[in-house]
Amino acid sequence: MEASRKLICRQRQVILIFLLLGSSLVGAEPRRYSVVEETEGSSFVTNLETDLGLGQRELSRRGARVTSKGNKLRLQLDLETGDLLLNEKLDREELCGDTEPCVRHFQVLLENPLEFFQAELQVVDINDHSPVFMDREILLKISESSPPGTTFPLKNAQDLDVGRNNIENYVISSNSHFRVLTRKRSDNRKYPELVLDKALDREEEPVLRLSLTAQDGGSPPRSGTVQVRIEVADTNDNAPEFEQPLYKVQVREDSPIGFLIVRVSATDIDIGANAQISYSLFQVSEEISKTFQVNPTTGEIRLKKQLDFETIQSYEVNMEARDAGSFSGKCTVLVQVMDVNDNAPEISISAFTSPIPENSPETVVAVFSVSDLDSEENGRLGCSVQDDLPFLLKSSLKNFYTLVTDRPLDRESRSEYNVTITVTDLGTPRLKTQLNVTILISDVNDNMPTFSQTSYTLLVRENNSPALHMGSVSATDRDSGSNAQVTYSLLPPQDPHLPLASLVSINADNGHLFALRSLDYEALRAFEFRVGATDAGSPALSSEALVRVEVVDENDNTPFILYPMQNSSVPYTELVPRAAEAGYLVTKVVAVDRDSGQNAWLSYQLLKATEPGLFSVWAHNGEVRTARLLSERDAAKHRLIVLVKDNGEPPMSTTVTLHVLLVDGFSQPYLRLPEVALDEAQADSLTVYLVIALASVSSLFLFSVLLFVGVRLCRRNRAASVNRFPASEGHCPGHSLEVSGTGTLCQNYQYGVCLTRGSETSEFKFLKPILPNFQSHSPGSNTEENPNFWNDFGFSIQ
Repeated sequence: MEASRKLICRQRQVILIFLLLGSSLVGAEPRRYSVVEETEGSSFVTNLETDLGLGQRELSRRGARVTSKGNKLRLQLDLETGDLLLNEKLDREELCGDTEPCVRHFQVLLENPLEFFQAELQVVDINDHSPVFMDREILLKISESSPPGTTFPLKNAQDLDVGRNNIENYVISSNSHFRVLTRKRSDNRKYPELVLDKALDREEEPVLRLSLTAQDGGSPPRSGTVQVRIEVADTNDNAPEFEQPLYKVQVREDSPIGFLIVRVSATDIDIGANAQISYSLFQVSEEISKTFQVNPTTGEIRLKKQLDFETIQSYEVNMEARDAGSFSGKCTVLVQVMDVNDNAPEISISAFTSPIPENSPETVVAVFSVSDLDSEENGRLGCSVQDDLPFLLKSSLKNFYTLVTDRPLDRESRSEYNVTITVTDLGTPRLKTQLNVTILISDVNDNMPTFSQTSYTLLVRENNSPALHMGSVSATDRDSGSNAQVTYSLLPPQDPHLPLASLVSINADNGHLFALRSLDYEALRAFEFRVGATDAGSPALSSEALVRVEVVDENDNTPFILYPMQNSSVPYTELVPRAAEAGYLVTKVVAVDRDSGQNAWLSYQLLKATEPGLFSVWAHNGEVRTARLLSERDAAKHRLIVLVKDNGEPPMSTTVTLHVLLVDGFSQPYLRLPEVALDEAQADSLTVYLVIALASVSSLFLFSVLLFVGVRLCRRNRAASVNRFPASEGHCPGHSLEVSGTGTLCQNYQYGVCLTRGSETSEFKFLKPILPNFQSHSPGSNTEENPNFWNDFGFSIQ
């Protein structure tokens, strides 16, 4: 409640101050000063301390200020001396136009206590403009029936000066028919009026040419001249007259085209054809003729184009009413344009750059200016672009902006931006203008080609035809144009012994890989090389990928018999004691296949035998065993043909011939003895048998040594042929072969043929392999962990 009372009290105090100030100004007569136009700046006008009766430096102490409407007078108050000065030259015509006297009001405001003084500054005109006629020639048509004393108004000249400096009188050149009078309108403007002193005779003088001069009253006087062309017409002696000489209308600037401005009307006291009146614009400027159109019959004036208050605030339209006899009457229509907020902001591009290179720091994309023909709040502008784009606006000068990037751009992420520049005024309702610009991002070679895979594995069947398309590598480059053109090439192999240039070629354009010659799985199972992809940018960027070519085996090799050897001139004979039991191991056929996989899986089959049913061959390991007990009736010599076949498609096979000799008493210590009691008679026979056996064993030993030496020599002779089968991991010596877990050789090893003796239950061991760093290739098997692997083949491992 207390706060409300204080507020009411303050309001009353403010109202009282304004009432006192108003009452003090009502009776106060404003002080008047004068200055001649075009006076130089800083010219002295008056001393306010003296005029206002103030003490020395009182103006400074009381904070005196000089104000005027719109601050157009450009007055400056020196607070130290009290002198009122001009800031710059004053142009009376610019300040007041046709108004006379040219008086501008200003105020002197003092504080502590508050005082307010009214003052007027009169700008005195000087004669700095000459009279000017708007037309180069004035055309008059005067009836020959016009009596003397008839007057003819002429179009006045214009002089921007006022008072005595304005037009004072008109003078016409010497002639016998006319004189000129100087008339004054209601607005004090003087215009010439031609007076007929002597009747005209068209037949005597159809055309008269006179010079009309307008003179002002300045010192020295100025003048302007125009030619008057008078055509003498017959009879029709009455001109149309408008109902009123001046029409005033107000029109909104947003009025549509075709809008009715005003309808003028004129009458002619003549009758018949001489009374038919047509309306038209009279001696108007090009702008007026483009803006207004007149109906020649009705006198309606309508809009021909849109009005614009910001361009022209008013129009003075001269109308003419002409009858059939070419006589006319004149009137003036003053059109005042009323302002509305109808101008949207405008954008003017001064510079624009597109495309712009990627990865560049802050880059100027566009320079533009904005403007609005409206004023006050309607002309204040705000400018913006989208927030989600890497661009921003910078304002350098008033209404000038630059569009720049706020960070380096990446063309591969986005190659084009559509930026909308929005300019909005602060009027009501608000108007805005949008300008869409498309900014392209040019490519820089900043991306190397990328292979679709870091490594490629190509499977090629052996024995392929030359120029076979093995496969393709593919690389893409995120750049564009020449920066994205990828060229493929083979890189030097890491293995200097690999003849890559004779094995593979690549199409530089599409990355297709071709085999240059037929591949042999047994000679080269796999090889690796690197492929490079290089773009055409500057500098060029490249990348590489690893290509592994694996040769797929075909069943193109027949099984090879390692034991027993078949190239000996003397057939190899196996000795079997007749006392051997069923299942006795006669020998073992050892074979290998240079192929791999199922193409190297070997199976054994007894193809032919001298006595069927006596011997059998195990299908998986090639062991030849007796199928039953031997008897005395069995033949001593037997010939066995064993078929060794691989598992390829189609399968390939070979045969080996075995010679078996049944002997009595051979290697009796290794045979099981029957459990019978020996008598003394048998002891003597046993002694004889032992002597015979010892001789036989000695002979057999010598024969075995000679056979072993012969086999070794034959093997050395075969070293050259064996060297044709290189191992997958390197070159093998001539006496080395490969053995797989199923009887084929897959790792380097050495073997020899020998005879060993075991216990009574042991059997003959024929091969004695020496395996350096041997590892089985059979899936899930390990020869070191599975000693029975070699035992299946009758091998003893050392």
